[in-house]
Amino acid sequence: MWQDLTPYLLTWAITSLSLWVASHIFSGLKFESTSALIVSALLLGFANAVVKPLLIVLTLPLTLLTFGLFVLVINALMILLVSALVKGFKVSGFWTAFFASIFVSILSIALGSIVPSSPETTIQMPAAGGPWV
Repeated sequence: MWQDLTPYLLTWAITSLSLWVASHIFSGLKFESTSALIVSALLLGFANAVVKPLLIVLTLPLTLLTFGLFVLVINALMILLVSALVKGFKVSGFWTAFFASIFVSILSIALGSIVPSSPETTIQMPAAGGPWV
């Protein structure tokens, strides 16, 4: 059972670490406690998994018109949404959320590439003529 949760817990830890580093780099991003940081990372993951795809679909014409750059605005809105929902998480404004979201995304990708993935999470093609499982 814990093997199934490991990728999600790892992603949660990477997001938490990225948010923590961002709070030390951007003066407008503050966490009042460690629990606020952990809850913010969890809620940000949930918002990115559920709310963000809906916003991307709803703003698809604008996203296409800006060659995908509007997704950066959506990322900033996700951080602002989380800061509005979590009591101990404060963001000073849109531009802080905008640049912090870019930083958190890049750092999360970098940290995620360093951490080895488990063999269960990789997808392998079957051998020629082999059955699909």
